[in-house]
Amino acid sequence: MDERTRLRLDVSYDGTDFSGWAAQPARRTVAGVLMETVDLVLGAGTATGLTVAGRTDAGVHATGQVCHLDLPTEVWRQHEGRLVRRLARLLPPDVRVRAMTEVPAEFDARFSATFRRYEYRVTDAPWGAEPLRRTDTLAWPKPLDLTALNAAAAGLVGEHDFAAYCRRKENATTLREVTRLDWRREPDGILVATVQADAFCQNMVRSLVGAMLVAGDGRRPVAWPASLLTRRERSSEVTVAPAHGLALVEVGYPDDAAGYVRRAELTRRLRVPVAEG
Repeated sequence: MDERTRLRLDVSYDGTDFSGWAAQPARRTVAGVLMETVDLVLGAGTATGLTVAGRTDAGVHATGQVCHLDLPTEVWRQHEGRLVRRLARLLPPDVRVRAMTEVPAEFDARFSATFRRYEYRVTDAPWGAEPLRRTDTLAWPKPLDLTALNAAAAGLVGEHDFAAYCRRKENATTLREVTRLDWRREPDGILVATVQADAFCQNMVRSLVGAMLVAGDGRRPVAWPASLLTRRERSSEVTVAPAHGLALVEVGYPDDAAGYVRRAELTRRLRVPVAEG
């Protein structure tokens, strides 16, 4: 068997015109476009095992997505140092591979990850979102109170069963540990939520944002989002916030191969991998 080298890819994309990350027949997806381009450069089937840290939903963006794939070592040595530029010439402008880094074979973009961090952008300006930011910023029709948003967020931090906020999948746990959840208002008035956890189940981030926003505009008490954590089924009261305000901004990993293995073993014991966003 030919010797193979594992590569970490750092990827950014504008999710507006993608049907999410995962390849789907007859749909334009990030994974589909990426592999088509890699195959065009290196030859069909040369790269194998594309695996992503977080399978973002349709319309969700990324500035810090991470994935891995394997190449024959001889091919990697031939293209090392110029593959990023070659991909840049052929990829569409709404997806970029910013770096390709050789990593130990134990690295797994999905299972070795220690955290995923997302940001969600909202404007409560009466005129809505600035035209140049309309594809990554939600326009909210009511004034939002930063103190109320952070009070609502505080009750959601920690390890909880987020069943009320997740699209349930068979044999998949909804237990998650949210290590950071807070809001800030930028100098231009944009409100940004930062949400970090070991992992997320499908629609969890946008459901959390949807619940906090109605607390932030006064339609619900600030304790309401946390009160839903007692439920064991998805809550019909929670409106999922639109996809376009959300971006995956960072994925964290251990520092070495031994750490990759330990983390992957722990993750596989804890849960069946599910989609995010």
